[in-house]
This record gives sequence, C-alpha cells and structure tokens, in this order.
Amino acid sequence: MDRTLKALSLVLSYPRAELQAAMPEIGGVLASETRLTAAARRDLRPLVDTLTAQDIYELEEAYVGLFDRSRTLSLNLFEHVHGESRDRGGAMVSLLETYREAGFEPATSELPDHLPVLLEFLASRPAEEAREVLADAVHIFEALATRLTRRESPYAAVFAALQQLSGAKVDVEAVSELLQIPDDDPNDLDALDEVWEESEVVFGPDPNAGCPQVRDILSRMDTPVTPARPVAAE
Repeated sequence: MDRTLKALSLVLSYPRAELQAAMPEIGGVLASETRLTAAARRDLRPLVDTLTAQDIYELEEAYVGLFDRSRTLSLNLFEHVHGESRDRGGAMVSLLETYREAGFEPATSELPDHLPVLLEFLASRPAEEAREVLADAVHIFEALATRLTRRESPYAAVFAALQQLSGAKVDVEAVSELLQIPDDDPNDLDALDEVWEESEVVFGPDPNAGCPQVRDILSRMDTPVTPARPVAAE
C-alpha cells in the first residue's frame, strides 16, 4: 500500500468528522514522504492544519464551492479529458467494465474517474504503474494547481505533490489549453446548474471511445473503496 497516495486520496475527499479525526496520522504520512521535496511537504501543512482544526461545516461549504460548483476544478478527470463529448461516456463505460471484469463493483456513488477514487486504486498498485497513471494526468494537475493558487486555496499543494510523485514533465501546451477555459463563478448557481444539465454524461455504446492512453492505464486498476458523500443542500 502506498500510504502517501492513500493520504492524498483522503485529503481530496469530501470532509467528514472521521477525516478530521484521522488528520494527525495523515499529516504525519505526508510530512515524512521523501519522494516529495521539503518545500512540497511544507506547502501541504496549511491544508492539513485546516482540515484538522476548521469547523466541519465550513470545510464542507468550501469543498462544495471549489469542486462541486466548478467544472474547471472538477475532480472527475474525464471532465478535463473529454468535456461535454460523448467520448466521456464511452470512457466511463470502459472503466466500469474493467472493474466488473476484475470481479469488483465500485463501492461509491462517485463516478469512476473521481480523483480520490483513482488515487485509492493507485495506492494498491505497483509503483511504476502508479507513476504512469499520474504522469498521464500531470497537465490536469498543473492546471488545477494553478486555478486553486489563484483562489488562494491550500488544496493547490495536493496537485503540486501529485506532479512530483509522477516524475513527469508538464506539457506546457496542454496546460495552456486547459487554462484557456474561463473559470466558473461558484456563486452563480443558476448558470452552473444550466451548464451541468447541458453536459450530462451519457454512457455511449462504444466502450473503446475516448483517450486510449488514459483508458488503457485505467484498465489495470482495482476498485475504489471511497464512500459516497451526501448531496450538499442548496
């Protein structure tokens, strides 16, 4: 088990009282990770401290505002790979079929490409395989880190850490393309609802649609165990 990937999966999950109780141990894992630079470990500390001490309802509100009300900060990776295209549904079907062929069913209501779920997969996979998957998404991590830094969010440090763990060089052109998409206004709920309704994921008939490299890497993964989180009240 890669305890660092597991720890990063947890800190990116929806905040719960159980997460707060576990933060001292999670923080210890991250602080002792020698694959990260001292600066990267130090940059993770504000997030660890926030998740440890801040009021749980404030944490939940902040999390929803960042990741659930903004497509450009979505933790569902295929959102950034495929956007509104039908290929996203095909890639999702392929991933779900991979789980079932391996005898697993996702133990969560989250979509299978949800980043905390993927990190749980990788935590149990061989190190080289985990690096390959992280490297495949490194441009997404860089774009998310940039957007979160602009918002002065401590979550930015998680994506910087994932870049380091991948050992991959960032594709500047790919990052620039992602950053050209305007940031969503998390306070304009009507506009955001309209966008999400228009881009509903449709599981297309072709399980081989989508990005072959991402799909092939995901096909070697196990099932997630991240629990579902409650739907935030409007």
